[in-house]
Amino acid sequence: MFWGLIAAVCYGVLLLPWPRSLYVGLVTVPSLAVVGFLLAETLHTGTLWSPYYKVTYQELDDPSVPSVTDIAVNGIPHQRAMPAAARLQLERQYGLPYERAVKPPQDVLIVGAGSGTDVAIALSKGAARVDAVEIDPKLRELGATLHPDRPYADPRVTTHITDGRAFLERTPRTYDLILFALPDSLTLVSGASSLRLESYLFTEEAMRAARERLKPGGAFSMYNYYRESWLVDRLASTLQRAFGHKPCVDVVSTAGHQAVITAGLTAADQRCAAPWPGAAAGTPPPADDDRPFLYLKDATIPPLYLITLGLILLVSLLAVRVVAGPYRRMRPYADLFLLGVAFMLLETKSVTGFALLFGTTWVVNAIVFGGVLVAVLAAVEVTRRFRTPPLPVMYGVLFAGLLLAWLVPAEWLLSLPVPLRAVAAVTVAFLPIFAANVVFAKRFAETADATTSFGANLLGAMVGGCLEYAALVIGYQGLLVVAAVLYLGAMALLPRRPALA
Repeated sequence: MFWGLIAAVCYGVLLLPWPRSLYVGLVTVPSLAVVGFLLAETLHTGTLWSPYYKVTYQELDDPSVPSVTDIAVNGIPHQRAMPAAARLQLERQYGLPYERAVKPPQDVLIVGAGSGTDVAIALSKGAARVDAVEIDPKLRELGATLHPDRPYADPRVTTHITDGRAFLERTPRTYDLILFALPDSLTLVSGASSLRLESYLFTEEAMRAARERLKPGGAFSMYNYYRESWLVDRLASTLQRAFGHKPCVDVVSTAGHQAVITAGLTAADQRCAAPWPGAAAGTPPPADDDRPFLYLKDATIPPLYLITLGLILLVSLLAVRVVAGPYRRMRPYADLFLLGVAFMLLETKSVTGFALLFGTTWVVNAIVFGGVLVAVLAAVEVTRRFRTPPLPVMYGVLFAGLLLAWLVPAEWLLSLPVPLRAVAAVTVAFLPIFAANVVFAKRFAETADATTSFGANLLGAMVGGCLEYAALVIGYQGLLVVAAVLYLGAMALLPRRPALA
């Protein structure tokens, strides 16, 4: 809210008429102030800025457990770097995966390695090699410098700063034990509806990928504070469907539903304390790559979201009305309104698609948003410098691109080598985006009132930004269908050209 208020004030100031030299000062001074504020925060002892969070840390003064560092992200308690022996004694869940596996693991993969406690425990259990996957470089950095066991300095440990699902899909290695060690990001992927950094880790397809990376006799395990009993059952059901047999489910504590869910490569490769009775009635089905919303129990948009989106639309309507004039003047540009709605859905589908194919890291997101901007610029320049086909032809190219995006399955793209996958993904994602922007550029060039027509398109973009949340109900693939319908509507609303005499 604080940064939102600052941005709103800055935009409000820019709307007022000022001399050009004063505009430069109005932009430069606040920018330098923000940079100075962030620099001061960074230099403050116990504070780091990662690509995802503001990370703060402090050593706890607890005589019963010495050498414990408390780590918080964005002001929320997140991790504790503490000796492996102390963690195993205090919290039983950390040792249960090793008890449920039938053989001591030699090769271990840890997704969500964080500050290193899970890595230290694996080493203490006799692991000969540990691949530690962590998406946040600053958490890994803290683990290297502050963890009392110094697990990252051990030659048996190899660190990978990347997305866990992406690592699973790319690595050729197999493991005796794969651990999802409390991967809870506490943040969303920017511009991608309700997609979280770890969303693609907990889908049925991700569990199948983990199963494929197990050695004979190997096991997969995940543990966390799941907070809801139905969530434990949902994850256990996901493992059951992916592995073909019931997993071991250990509810360590009903407070916060602290649980460990373990599945051997076969039923003989796990030893449960008691059989899991199965999911309770009303448990939602496993999440999948199309709807990777693990924490959403029902296929609905939560009321709080609807209220917030309604307020955003109300403010957008008022703002566009002030700048672009009465809405009745926008009626001839209804097709531009629909183009704005559909384009935002295409952008969301591109971001989420690349997150699945290459990981939810900030680098991937930056590349995708940069690619969208390049596609927009390229379409404008191509339209301006070259003679492009007429609008009906460009709409045909657009619909062909949408059909290609619909028909090419993510599973096939994931099976490709990374370089070839990148070429195919760029083609599938950016062909419709480029064609859509050529359509917009050609149509916008024909408008008689640039301000009003752009206002209609901008209002459509705001509606499209809110409509992205329909993915919670219909999935990301369904957004392509909605976009196609909107583009059909835009094509139908094209102004009719007068017949030649």
